[in-house]
Amino acid sequence: MEQLLQEMEKRVLGQRHNIRLLLAALLAGGHVLLEGVPGIGKTKMVRILAGLIGGEYRRIQFTPDMMPSDIIGNVVFNMQQNRFETVKGPVFANLLLADEINRTSPKTQAALLEAMEERQVTIHGVTYPLPDPFFVIATQNPVEYEGTYALPEAQLDRFLFKLQVTYPSHEQETQILRQHVPFFAEPAEGSEPVISMEEIVRERRKLADVVVEDSIIEYIATLIRKTRETNRLLLGASSRAGIAVLMASKAWAVLDQRTYVTPDDVKTVARPALRHRLILAPQVELEGGTSDHIIDETLAAIPVPR
Repeated sequence: MEQLLQEMEKRVLGQRHNIRLLLAALLAGGHVLLEGVPGIGKTKMVRILAGLIGGEYRRIQFTPDMMPSDIIGNVVFNMQQNRFETVKGPVFANLLLADEINRTSPKTQAALLEAMEERQVTIHGVTYPLPDPFFVIATQNPVEYEGTYALPEAQLDRFLFKLQVTYPSHEQETQILRQHVPFFAEPAEGSEPVISMEEIVRERRKLADVVVEDSIIEYIATLIRKTRETNRLLLGASSRAGIAVLMASKAWAVLDQRTYVTPDDVKTVARPALRHRLILAPQVELEGGTSDHIIDETLAAIPVPR
């Protein structure tokens, strides 16, 4: 995992923290929603990750006319052999990129999100398990909403993290431009995988050995409960959100090569694990407040376990 992290950081500039969170989600067995304006490397980040892990990679470019069968598959009639055959869709992959997920209809979104939750799909009454690991990374554009279908809160809750991909710094942007100076040169993306699917599964098993003290569990439970008690939120965090913070904290500890969770781990994963699960009160939105601000304020008000 350390080698995978280093290779990702070499190829994707200016997103070090998001890369670590992406790998933490992979370890924790969750899915990730990437949000950012076009042209800042969301798809490239996923494509590079796919090249560095040995496994099946598929990409779906969502459009308004896409149907659920375009994702999960369908049964077609083979005229040559005079029988029906099941054609599996792109969801049967280890890493699935759902590009611009908010551009397709709620019916199609629901088909993908059901697969994310159940880790299986049903095609004409027959249930098929999805590969293990099964990791979905969805992207959406936060500035262009015409012709889009916003994900409902219940579906957003299926994502372990919501990561906000921002613009690189001046120095990082300079490095990105230098990579494209040679005529017709492409950034170095193709490479041999540095970790296999079997090794990722073995890394995931390490989460079972990570020690979580009762004080840390109490810390997470208090954080979740406080989000429900403030009048600055219409909707606080669910119990699933608390589990997400716990599992993400354990994955972050494994990435740091530790066998125990610290309060700093909880603070690190709290924003991406909770920001998409909270609904702001109208007056907070009018004042320019964000979910991240409320998460930070809530953490600051809770005593840190020793």
